[in-house]
Amino acid sequence: MPTFSDIYNKYNWEEIRQRIHAKTSRDVELALSKNRRDLEDFISLISPAAIPYIEQMAQMSNRLTIKRFGKTIQMYIPLYLSNECSNSCKYCGYNITNKIERITLSEEQILKEMQVLKSFGFDHVLLVTGESKKKVGMEYFKNVIKLIKPYFALISMEVQPLEQAEYESLIAGGLNSVYIYQETYNKDSYRFYHPEGDKADFYYRLETPDRLGEARIYKIGLGVLLGLEDWRTDSFFVALHLNYLEKKFWQSKYSISLPRLRPAVGIIEPRVNISDKELVQLICAYRLFDEEVEISLSTRESEKFRTNVVKLGITSMSAGSKTNPGGYAEGKKSLEQFVIADERDPNQIAEIIRKQGYEVIWKDWDKTLQSSINS
Repeated sequence: MPTFSDIYNKYNWEEIRQRIHAKTSRDVELALSKNRRDLEDFISLISPAAIPYIEQMAQMSNRLTIKRFGKTIQMYIPLYLSNECSNSCKYCGYNITNKIERITLSEEQILKEMQVLKSFGFDHVLLVTGESKKKVGMEYFKNVIKLIKPYFALISMEVQPLEQAEYESLIAGGLNSVYIYQETYNKDSYRFYHPEGDKADFYYRLETPDRLGEARIYKIGLGVLLGLEDWRTDSFFVALHLNYLEKKFWQSKYSISLPRLRPAVGIIEPRVNISDKELVQLICAYRLFDEEVEISLSTRESEKFRTNVVKLGITSMSAGSKTNPGGYAEGKKSLEQFVIADERDPNQIAEIIRKQGYEVIWKDWDKTLQSSINS
């Protein structure tokens, strides 16, 4: 059965990069004049030629976001379960070559973490681990979901790629969403960043959203790590992937994350940089390209930036995040995956959002809406 790999192989990275940089102000204005935009329009909106139009893009993005999602921001929190990892990703503090204490939370420790998260009011939790099938695999995932399901309305995961049947099993147990980031769609440099471990298999990772779609997952999250390769070209391939998935697996919902590379122990420096202004451009370009997609912004970003982009197309934000196993109940006793930038607690973030005239939702919009209809 055809997968996204078949679509991907029809494109050339350098040719796409050149097409992006060849766009003119006329192309941008044409894209902005449309009610519905295609991939060619998205190329125009992420091009250098679109920079003078960012304010106009932001205003349009705000209107489209309110039209689809209302004046609401969903809040979620990551729960790091393990820093065990068999990969040697050069941008991650969990790299197998880092000589760190490896920790996998027990049921007792998970319950302690969960108590802290529930005290904040969260109903949406994102389970995160390193990628180690031998030490943190299916049985562990099943047990964790069973343990926490009574306490959360929405359970998401960001772990190693799994098989379709494995996803089906976790969905049956209560899993709602899976976030799987390609990191970079530049196949030639992908191996440089992933020299060892299962993650070195570019195409297996690339086809994971296909397996999720076949498993009928509620929501699929896509994204790249901004800082590894040319952000404009990588972002085109995210849009290409999103476009393919929405047509093939229309029953699922989709989310895009925009993580910038952050400091961590033993990692490389960013190869390229994306400025705050350019990240705003990218957020707005995604919104103008796809009114339905959810756009998430994590605590990797600064307090000032996150406060200022609430009205520009973002639909979900993490808050109070700890990126080490046991971080909520035990503090920094284990290594962080990366250093967060926005350290405000969830109540502070919620208040910032409300002051801008937005409502805070602690679980999924559609689930919240359905609950109100049923009550």
